[in-house]
Amino acid sequence: MKVAAIAALATIAVLALQFGIRAARISGMGVSGAFDPIMLGFVWDSPLGTAAVFRVSGALMVIAALFGGMLGRGAGLVGAVLIAVSYSFVGHSLGDPRWLLASLLTLHLLTAAFWVGALIPLRHAADKPDGTAVLHRFGQCASFSVAMLVVVGVILAALMSGSLTALMTTAYGWTLLAKLGVVSGLMGLAALNKWRLVPALASGTPSAAQHLHRSIQVEIFAVVLILLATATLTSVTTPPVNI
Repeated sequence: MKVAAIAALATIAVLALQFGIRAARISGMGVSGAFDPIMLGFVWDSPLGTAAVFRVSGALMVIAALFGGMLGRGAGLVGAVLIAVSYSFVGHSLGDPRWLLASLLTLHLLTAAFWVGALIPLRHAADKPDGTAVLHRFGQCASFSVAMLVVVGVILAALMSGSLTALMTTAYGWTLLAKLGVVSGLMGLAALNKWRLVPALASGTPSAAQHLHRSIQVEIFAVVLILLATATLTSVTTPPVNI
């Protein structure tokens, strides 16, 4: 919960930085424009302002999860959903069909967050006596989440690319294919963990924990690559359907 609260505070800080950068770009005045009330007002009236309402509200609810109990966990869950929804107000999901893109993006982010957020706790679980049970339960949940990621990711790719030709001949398509390649490798590692390394750990194989550690570390590195590709997709390249 503490990690989630720190991440929520970081989310608010990054959002404030985004406001300043956007205001500076609009004004053309550099650093001074980042603090100009009129320019900040323009940013507030933009889609980023709407996203900020959802994102800050969600971050505060995630922080409220520190109080614990059912109410705290419920607040954290609602907060996570609000943060995911906030991203549907900015970026490429503003295209058509609007409602479908927004829904798919929200679902995609929540599913990815569940998987990525579990990696470090799973790495620690490999060293604990009851860690095998935790890893096994996660494997059961991950089977559904992986399928969800694949289905939603394919639909989003099809909607944003528009055609197979555009997917193969544009910077957006190449970056998307690179991301999908890393995701495929990540899913392969997850399958290795579920079907081989976790059972080996449960059976007491001496080297199983070490191999599982290494596999999860590679997964974390793959996630970093995926996040870099996603950042490129959303801020550098343009979907073919919007060209």
